[in-house]
Amino acid sequence: MSISPPDDVVKSALVSLKAENPTLGISKIHALLLSTHPDWTVSEKRTRKILQSEGLVVSPNPQGISIYPSSRIVRSLDLRRWTPKAEVKYFDKRKGKGLVATVDIEEGEAIWKEDPYALAPEWEIFEMQMDSTACSYCSTPLSDSPIITTCPASTSSSYCPARFCNRLCLSRSAKTHPLLCPAQNPASIPLIDYAKETGWMALHALAQCSSRLLLAAQTSDVAFEADWDVYRGFAELGMEERFKYSFRHATRSEPDRAAWKKGHQLFVQAFKDPVDPVHKKKLARILKKPLRPDVEKELFDYDAGFLRGLGKMSLNMEAHGGLYTVHSHLNHSCLPNVSVRHLDQRVALSRITLVAKRPIRAGMELLVTYVNPELRYRQRQIELEAWGFGTCACARCREDLKHMKPEELEVDDLANELKAGLGVM
Repeated sequence: MSISPPDDVVKSALVSLKAENPTLGISKIHALLLSTHPDWTVSEKRTRKILQSEGLVVSPNPQGISIYPSSRIVRSLDLRRWTPKAEVKYFDKRKGKGLVATVDIEEGEAIWKEDPYALAPEWEIFEMQMDSTACSYCSTPLSDSPIITTCPASTSSSYCPARFCNRLCLSRSAKTHPLLCPAQNPASIPLIDYAKETGWMALHALAQCSSRLLLAAQTSDVAFEADWDVYRGFAELGMEERFKYSFRHATRSEPDRAAWKKGHQLFVQAFKDPVDPVHKKKLARILKKPLRPDVEKELFDYDAGFLRGLGKMSLNMEAHGGLYTVHSHLNHSCLPNVSVRHLDQRVALSRITLVAKRPIRAGMELLVTYVNPELRYRQRQIELEAWGFGTCACARCREDLKHMKPEELEVDDLANELKAGLGVM
């Protein structure tokens, strides 16, 4: 059974390991600690604190540089297509953009509805899509309706499991499906399989977004520029920035650099340079027009494209796996005034409705929560800090902090380690 050792025991072990391995960083020292003491449960965050308190590690941001997700205005966005009740506002470089109410909004009032820009559904829903029991476009579970239609590219020799609610969903799926269809682009199969095997939703979402962009580039310049503008408008914090400045999730394991490299290799093979000559010919039938050099670099370059794209996906995905043009503008509060709901579950599961949780006056910012609001103060902060959002100073957090004793700020960390040791996390 795992145990959570006291700080003085952990400190002694870490000082010894660091003395023997002076060049190792926090992550590798932490891994070495756990391999040396396999019955211990010690978080990387706790390791970092002890090493820093002993002066055995350089601060992850020694220059005092503030690193936050970057954000840009989508110039082509006409918010009136979705709602007249809100408008985009740029606050400052750190906070970026957001949405503010243009009229008074009552509690329970729908502010707008929105279909996804791209959808990488939860793996349970994805399994249903692969089993032909959920629509491959909108993810709605399928019944025995006579209007259900199958992928027209599917044959006995090149099978595609995709089924669609109706011809409308089939038509709309043309924005992404051809490049993810195992019959039309079999080179994409290893990429999607890898995303599923690793539970890597960000990689799946990036595949969906990239498919949309690559196919839009084949249709018209107008269609492509509109989609490209939205994609580039998604807030981003690159994967390397997260690791460099130690913005890592405290309670969930994440893909490491080896996984990034493999994911990038499969991504390039799926959409640019398949290994199999037959797959290469099939991809060439879909992508006939060359990409602009700047677009190709921003999609396929490892650092400037792929890793930053993964960062966009993780920052902007709604809880159930969709990326939404307008929803992506919403900022966080631990006391949100807007909730995101999937109300059209029988006809469009992926469609979201934004609903006011309480009265909102004109000029007030529309806010959602990025974390589980039932978490305690410290756990909410850890969740947010893991993505570089810094310390939340919303009204609720300020009030919570007033009533907390200093020692309480450390209790949550110890509780998490004990829970992990008992196998309840």
